[in-house]
Amino acid sequence: MRVPRALAAKPRLGAWLDLSEPGVVVVTTGKVELGQGVLTAFAAIAAHELDVDPARVRVPAARTDRGPDGGVTAGSMSLSDAGAALRQACAEARAALVAAAAARLHVPVARLVVRDGHVRAPDGSGIGYWQLDATRLLDRAADGHVRPKPPGPSGPDLPRLDLPGKVLGRPRYVHDLRLPGQLYGRVVRPPATGAVLTGVDPGAAVGVTAVVRDGGFLGVVAEREEVAVRAAAALASTARWDVAPAPDVGDVRRWLRDTATEHTVVIDEPGPATSGVVTDVRASYSRPFLAHASVAPSCGVALWTDGRVRVWSHTQGVHPLRRAIAGALDLSPDDVVVRHVEGAGCYGHNGADDAAFDAVLLARAVPGRPVQVVWSRADELGAAPFGPAMVADLAAGVDADGCVRTWRHETWSQGHTSRPGSGRTPDLRAAADVAGRATAPAADPPLPAGGALRNADPIYAFPARRVVGHLSRAAAPRASALRSLGAFLNVFAIESFMDELAAGAGADPLAYRRAHLADPRARAVLERAAAVAGWAERDAGPHGGHGIAVARYKGIGAYCAVVAEIEAAHEVRVRRLVVAVDAGRVISHDGLVNQMEGGAVQATSWTLLEQVRFDRDGPSSTDWSSYPILRFSQVPPVTVEVTDRPGEPSLGAGEAAQGPTAAALANAVRDALGVPVRDLPLTPERIIAALG
Repeated sequence: MRVPRALAAKPRLGAWLDLSEPGVVVVTTGKVELGQGVLTAFAAIAAHELDVDPARVRVPAARTDRGPDGGVTAGSMSLSDAGAALRQACAEARAALVAAAAARLHVPVARLVVRDGHVRAPDGSGIGYWQLDATRLLDRAADGHVRPKPPGPSGPDLPRLDLPGKVLGRPRYVHDLRLPGQLYGRVVRPPATGAVLTGVDPGAAVGVTAVVRDGGFLGVVAEREEVAVRAAAALASTARWDVAPAPDVGDVRRWLRDTATEHTVVIDEPGPATSGVVTDVRASYSRPFLAHASVAPSCGVALWTDGRVRVWSHTQGVHPLRRAIAGALDLSPDDVVVRHVEGAGCYGHNGADDAAFDAVLLARAVPGRPVQVVWSRADELGAAPFGPAMVADLAAGVDADGCVRTWRHETWSQGHTSRPGSGRTPDLRAAADVAGRATAPAADPPLPAGGALRNADPIYAFPARRVVGHLSRAAAPRASALRSLGAFLNVFAIESFMDELAAGAGADPLAYRRAHLADPRARAVLERAAAVAGWAERDAGPHGGHGIAVARYKGIGAYCAVVAEIEAAHEVRVRRLVVAVDAGRVISHDGLVNQMEGGAVQATSWTLLEQVRFDRDGPSSTDWSSYPILRFSQVPPVTVEVTDRPGEPSLGAGEAAQGPTAAALANAVRDALGVPVRDLPLTPERIIAALG
């Protein structure tokens, strides 16, 4: 049997499991807890494969000096990648432990049973895993010769490991860290990336432990947080900068088309003769730049000792961050230790890594004492990387019955990946400030993961398809990964266009989609969402509308369909969302439901409200008034229907709801008002413009 990719990269079983503490199983995967419940899912996998009580399993936070390099916890790949690797590692560990127990008990393996980590023989004799030399037994490479156990009977979900401390308000976030001798730092942010600091009066920072200046990086360290805040503001008032004009991105369609320099044809399938095409239909869709907009701002802590640095961060990847810090400071990676500590919601490449590096630079000025840096709201909304603005142009050739014969999709976007440690440059904001230059342009991973072209390949069985990407290499505005990457805009465009084509054909949107779908699992989630929502009997009343959409995330992840019911009178109000998901084998039903609910709510906020605004100096939407997000009073009821397929591999679902939710909402608006609104967000101003 083939060893899962992540296990092949780190094949020693002892890198994944540790049974050195009596009665305890310690699991390490290199993946991090971002509030998605992934550590609980790993505990459930280990408990099932090893036949131990889940209460015995510990899943500590990821750190670079312990466990495998799990890369970045992103792309909805934790269960399908690290989860599969952990399952195989546990299966092989169990086999090795049981074989050792058989030798000790002088009983064939086939006659032994395991209950809660204790191997029992028919005569009642037995031995526990922890009475064996587990460390030696796990010091071997996985070989794929052991098949994991079949799924067990469905039962109650394992209680979330991370929730008790959160519910009870216990200190558990990086913001709560209070290390011995801790100092507090604040950074004076340059007015624009690449701005050159030409002068400052250090004496303006009163009562501080240190003023730190390194190129365009400027900050303070103080004994008390409020002193650091005041001192940084005073220092900022004296700072003088040489600032290059910010790019004019007011018209993202024009700006993207003007700056796109790399053009790639990723699908070119002419298919059969297209003589049946009688009409060519075209439409263009867009989304603005989006901020991560975490309710709590980014935070990092660093401590220098004897030329080595320890870092505490809510990064998505402890090992990539270590590589980036080491590269930026010409250190050996062995001299950098990064430990994960949970932070606020993380939806991609937000400011967590940048805040950690701010702390590293400030702490270097006060060796032996830890420094905590908490970003301001303006930093969080204006200095972190944005999700790139995007444009998608679609065209379809339809026959006399309105069926699609040819399909063309072109996407314009910056790249979606400039994560620290992923390229030749550190990709940390403060590293760019020190060097006096902009951060490197974002790149895109290859398909099927992709970036701008994620989900540009439609889920439908069209006879002829052509998909083209146009990549802008502009370094500013700074862009990087935001939850679902290009899938959000591409699915929104594809599914909005399908509704418009259905309307042109005089067909029901559900029936039109079914006629073009060949994938039975896609059809199943679409039909389940429609059935639960009462699609056939729908009646939204005056000013109301219904919309439907479906996609398979990245073409390899979870299937998701959404039905939205809205009211469009003075503004768009979402009455309810029905989400159907097929994520293959379900490890945690509650965790999957939470992911789909969260994704649908976040996508609702993006679709109706969110957009980064710019002026001549750069981002201007740096508070909650200028960058509104969905309020609790606006959160719609969300019903999630889960299809469990125990015999299928687990599929990533954390980003599956974004695109279908946006499209379902837009289609509901079109249903209510009779006209499509193709540019996000669906604000009253844009709707009025669409109405003409």
